[in-house]
Amino acid sequence: MDSTECRNGLDRTAAGDGPARTAAEPLVGRRRETDLLGRALERAATGAGGGSVLLRGEAGIGKTALLAWAGQRARGAGFTVLRAVGAEAEREFAFGVLHQILWPLLDDARSLTAPQREALEYVLGRREGEVPGGFMVGAAALALLAEAARRRPLLLLVDDLHWVDSSSATVLAFLHRRSADLPLVLVGAGRPEGTAAEIWPDRPVEVTALAEADAETLVRRRYPALAATTASRVLQEADGNPLALVELPRQLAQGQLRGVLPLPDRLPLGQRLEALFADRLGDLSPPAARVLLLAALAGGAAAGDAGAWLRTAAGGRAEQVLDEIEAGGLAVLEPAGRLAFRHPLVRSAVISAAAGSEQREAHRLLAEGLAADDPRRLLHEASAAVLPDQALAERLQEAGRRLARRGADAEGALLLDRAAALSADPDDRARRLTWAAVMAARGGQLPYTARLVAEIETAAVPPDIAPLFAYAVVYVDQSHRIDFESSAALLPAALDALTAPGAESFGGLAEQAYFKLLLAATYTDDPRAWRALAAHREHVSEPARLCHRAWSDPARTAHGVAEELRALIGRMSRAQEAGAAWLLLWTASAVDAADEDLWRRFTGQHGYATQGSIAKARVHRDYLRGRWDAAEDCLREAEAAEELGYHTNALMFRLTWAQVLAGRGDEAALEALDRRLRPVAAGAGMRFVTDRLDHLRALAALGHGRYEEAYARLARLTPPGELPPGLPWFHQPFIDLVAAAVHTGRHREARAHLAAGRAARMAEISARHAFLLAAAEALAADEEEAEDRYRAAHAVPGAESWVFDLARLRLAHGSWLRRRHRAEAREVLGEALHAFRALGAGPWADRCAEELRAAGQPAGAPASGVERLLTGQELRIARLAATGLTNKEIGARLRLSPRTVGAHLYKVFPKLGITTRAALSQALDPAPDQA
Repeated sequence: MDSTECRNGLDRTAAGDGPARTAAEPLVGRRRETDLLGRALERAATGAGGGSVLLRGEAGIGKTALLAWAGQRARGAGFTVLRAVGAEAEREFAFGVLHQILWPLLDDARSLTAPQREALEYVLGRREGEVPGGFMVGAAALALLAEAARRRPLLLLVDDLHWVDSSSATVLAFLHRRSADLPLVLVGAGRPEGTAAEIWPDRPVEVTALAEADAETLVRRRYPALAATTASRVLQEADGNPLALVELPRQLAQGQLRGVLPLPDRLPLGQRLEALFADRLGDLSPPAARVLLLAALAGGAAAGDAGAWLRTAAGGRAEQVLDEIEAGGLAVLEPAGRLAFRHPLVRSAVISAAAGSEQREAHRLLAEGLAADDPRRLLHEASAAVLPDQALAERLQEAGRRLARRGADAEGALLLDRAAALSADPDDRARRLTWAAVMAARGGQLPYTARLVAEIETAAVPPDIAPLFAYAVVYVDQSHRIDFESSAALLPAALDALTAPGAESFGGLAEQAYFKLLLAATYTDDPRAWRALAAHREHVSEPARLCHRAWSDPARTAHGVAEELRALIGRMSRAQEAGAAWLLLWTASAVDAADEDLWRRFTGQHGYATQGSIAKARVHRDYLRGRWDAAEDCLREAEAAEELGYHTNALMFRLTWAQVLAGRGDEAALEALDRRLRPVAAGAGMRFVTDRLDHLRALAALGHGRYEEAYARLARLTPPGELPPGLPWFHQPFIDLVAAAVHTGRHREARAHLAAGRAARMAEISARHAFLLAAAEALAADEEEAEDRYRAAHAVPGAESWVFDLARLRLAHGSWLRRRHRAEAREVLGEALHAFRALGAGPWADRCAEELRAAGQPAGAPASGVERLLTGQELRIARLAATGLTNKEIGARLRLSPRTVGAHLYKVFPKLGITTRAALSQALDPAPDQA
């Protein structure tokens, strides 16, 4: 970097109107502007002449970023890059900007005449005396630049032209008119006001707001983890201004960035954005400031009110005040009478500059100007209030409940919270805070709910609101704290109160409390919860009763649930489906029936609480269907759940990933995940998780052929011949116990377990239950009936849906055929091998390959050390990366997120003994003497 760049800082990060950027970061959008700048640089670089470009636009619009882009492009093309920046505080210093441009060149000047050198030395402070006229200085500057341009093309960047001192502006205008024949490009950037037009009289390039898609790209690039609701608000308020897009999120708390805490009415600007408008706002007269504050607080829907505000705030000086506002470039009066801000940021700056008392007075005036039934009046009254106001609190409460009835729970919670703050009576305050907590929970604002619950707990809870408060406590404990004790302690009494004759329903709270208690019972097997659920089964809806049947003791209660669920959904209206979404999804999960059609009904219609349930159903479905690479998305879902405060969801997503690890036989990763999940689950009494982890350890042992270990683990979970009621997913280890028993010679135990499955009528519960029973029957069949049993298992409707289970069946069937020297063994084993390799289930694939070799057919793979080291997906990703594709491009091909691709490569590099992508090609396809 040359001395001028060092001094003036090409990529400014402290002041100016562009967001801070690194030199390597590409611009978002701006194709028109960069094409124009690129053509000007190309002309100069090829000796076709110079040119000049004036970039003009509002503060923060990205002009400085374009200058930085031009500087970076020019340096790469061999230009000398000179830069100057106008400064408001230095506008009175003659030739201040010219000094920045010319000082680094003066010592190397050889062709200047004595008068020219003296003129520049006077201007730059090297010589005392009278400063010569502007023409002489201009001619000397042109000569100096021409000499430098003969050595290398020049790019001259001048930022903040609107603050350039007039002496420098005169010289720049001279250079602009006379530099066309030199390999010199002048690029200036300024705001609409100021002296830019005098320097560059040509038509300027108007730099406008980013297009919506480009604005979203910029926000996502800078803040990839930003919650969708927060990103939408930032995009709305920034209105395409790049500086605002970058700066606004920096002013928010982490909970607001993640979408778990409510956003304020007005996003805080921060110092950089406030500085853009501070001077202009500070120069306003009090009447003009009041008018702008009224317009800012009124919002965009207040068309036609500007005249009234001007009369109220400005009295007889309305015209003068309006002239003052428009002359300051802050707002303009539209023909319809609406006072429109030149940018949404001005609105925020106006509010930020006003004292709290000024804002309350403005809200009071706005409320008085609106009709009594206008919903905006209520919000202004609430913002103007300082002391408790019972009537206002009641109106806010009703408005909040209306919002909740329309599905806007999070917004309704904010109004109830505000109503609580205006409540004089402590019991009323507790009631409103409790409603706010429940609405916030339903709206997915879990940390906000936790904060409200903690506030309620500081005082006594009125008895009439106790069931609602219990539900709020349980919601936070279950989802946020991974604690299920309060579920069994509080919800039975809450259900008693809610189902008593004439009791307050709290908008169908009994149904929701029943579901929460059912979750706790399923996860912990707490007898208190199961007793309360059985006692209130007749007080809840058909979907709730069906869900209870699906989970309470499936081996004895879940028969026909899958068919009944489909029939029930077929009879329900959309509104009924929406109210029962959690119940329907949880029921479907019990019988492995949560398919795409079911969750498509709810996608996009609910907050995270429901969307999290949909995501859990989806990743489990991906596991069952053999889409194990897609199931890896559960790790991303777990991270998202953690960020939102849904820690139990995160635990369950990771449990799904543990299933994949067990199926693939990756015992090291499974052990590490077990160490992470088991202490948390055990501390919460979640047998659902700890028992499942025990089962998955047994499944991994089966894959590696350690049958005694697998049998011991499985027999502790589900003793032979027993289907424990506390194991609601008993069907999943069912086939594993039979397989382990057969491999260890325990045929009597295998038959006992099969008899228990038949007695429980497993085949009548769901299609997968039926398949697992039939497959287990085939594994344990006597010689004379084995072939029929295998055929029957393959013929179970939907058998091809359970990819891993079917591949295991084919492995067992192929082994049986191979031992009997049957020719079809190769085909059956080949299908199993293909499935296991696609799943990345290495140990199972190795066993298939051994069987194929024993059958006289080479398995074809793993044929190399690389293929033994990497899973199927890792090998696919590594080969694509070796071709030069980026993580994003690989993800697009394989339908994975770039983060997932990166995680795979993170595992691939140490396995292959390399550290860079450049080494992938050689590592994957070594030379013959290295293979």
